[in-house]
Amino acid sequence: MLLLSNVFMTFAWYAHLRELSTKPWFIAALVSWGIALFEYLLQVPANRIGYQELNLGQLKILQEVLTLTVFVPFAVFYMKEPLKLDYLWAGLCLLGAVYFIFRGE
Repeated sequence: MLLLSNVFMTFAWYAHLRELSTKPWFIAALVSWGIALFEYLLQVPANRIGYQELNLGQLKILQEVLTLTVFVPFAVFYMKEPLKLDYLWAGLCLLGAVYFIFRGE
């Protein structure tokens, strides 16, 4: 559910830059809010379910890993941005965050 909510989130936040670039900003905002509704319909129950097994910090880091996992293909394939080595470095930093937040206390 979190992965799918991230797909909606990424489109809500960034697809208007490509699809609605000639429209006024408030049109893009309204369309984005409509898309974001579906994100929240998935994200809120997913976090409630996840919070039964994970702590808040673990949920947040998991969210960031999923965000980057969704964002990179979105940027490259949908927005036609070049694949950057910086995405790899960001991913490695997130792996460090995963290690620290999920290691035994």
